[in-house]
Amino acid sequence: MDEQKGLPTLLKIGIGLLIVGVFCFATYSAPTPETPYRVAYSTVTGTATFDHKLHASDAGIGLSCLDCHHTMEDEEEVPEACGECHLKGEGSEDMIKRADALHTQCIGCHKEFDVKPVDCNECHVKVQ
Repeated sequence: MDEQKGLPTLLKIGIGLLIVGVFCFATYSAPTPETPYRVAYSTVTGTATFDHKLHASDAGIGLSCLDCHHTMEDEEEVPEACGECHLKGEGSEDMIKRADALHTQCIGCHKEFDVKPVDCNECHVKVQ
């Protein structure tokens, strides 16, 4: 009979701990990193994910910011995201659209160094 009396108390303690855990997770989440880990581009052909950390870190490929962010003059500058200048949709005489800029940059580099992915369906993944 004592076991049945303790069950509601354990249930209340469990629910209380769950609430505290959710509150702590929501309140004390990790800070946003200065540089992105991954950037996802959602398109009609599927989502293409760029692993910024892999490309930029010394433990990964080790590219310099200047290798991709072509408007930077030195490493001390804070790089702008591609979409700041290269907008979605149609480009203009002065500025190519974002998709063309990314395709030229990414595919061009991958072909130059003979690494995958270079085909559309290797980057653009449709979620079923």
